[in-house]
Amino acid sequence: MSAQPSPAEPVSTPVDGVEVLGALSPSRAGDFMSCPLLYRYRTIDHLPEPFSPDAVRGTVVHKVLEDLFDLPAAQRTPEQARDMLVPAWEQLIEGEPAIAEMFGGEGPDVAEWLVTCRTVLDRYFTLEDPRRLEPAERELYVEALLDSRLLLRGFVDRIDVAPEGAIRVVDYKTGRSPGEAFEAKALFQMKFYALVIWRTRGVVPAMLQLIYLGNGEMLRYVPDEQDLLATERKVEAIWQAIRLAQESGDWRPNPSRLCDWCAHQAVCPEFGGTPPPLPARDSDPGMLVSDHLA
Repeated sequence: MSAQPSPAEPVSTPVDGVEVLGALSPSRAGDFMSCPLLYRYRTIDHLPEPFSPDAVRGTVVHKVLEDLFDLPAAQRTPEQARDMLVPAWEQLIEGEPAIAEMFGGEGPDVAEWLVTCRTVLDRYFTLEDPRRLEPAERELYVEALLDSRLLLRGFVDRIDVAPEGAIRVVDYKTGRSPGEAFEAKALFQMKFYALVIWRTRGVVPAMLQLIYLGNGEMLRYVPDEQDLLATERKVEAIWQAIRLAQESGDWRPNPSRLCDWCAHQAVCPEFGGTPPPLPARDSDPGMLVSDHLA
């Protein structure tokens, strides 16, 4: 899989008169918290990573759920969602033909894989009735510039706005819900989005909702200003740690169970590999560590 340009670039708003130090999304912040070396490989080195059936399933299912709300409410049925699945898959591989290489040989059979996508979509309808929903926004790019000149940015799956103005931030996950010990990590992404919305709209979202389609569960959280201020402090601390790693060149690995799924074991010291030389530093110190959204 080749490195792709940031999907944020075409929509990112220039911050007039302010020298932005860098940018961070919840995905890349999560990378650094999990493993600074992984952050380096993805954000600075742009090392290619292979496509995976699970990740592509997430992309296709997200596309169907996004497009489902283009239809009149009465047509948002499980049958209609299933009918939209293959066109969404075909549109994806038309734009990225290499994805199809996952299938055949030792890989999964595409027909069997599509059945798993249908199962995930069917499970969505056990959790919500899209005929009763009219989202205000879908796949919304959001960004906010903090006082420190750090730009926070990302894509929100869905924003619902109640008649009285209350905001609900919704994110779909095609995997299983995390155990209780990992809920805070899952909620970090949502609090990040809530912080950006608060800073841009002046309103603290009333509800953060994670929909786990892998096992049909929802995680809901009601944030307040103190939550979001704490999230802002955490994001700033992550950024400072990234800058320190940049200055020192010390992007050390952080071994964990997540290593089993890492695509970069061949160049990781924990597995006997040698990291490639760091790219030459850009004349703009913020650009080297600028975030590229997943």
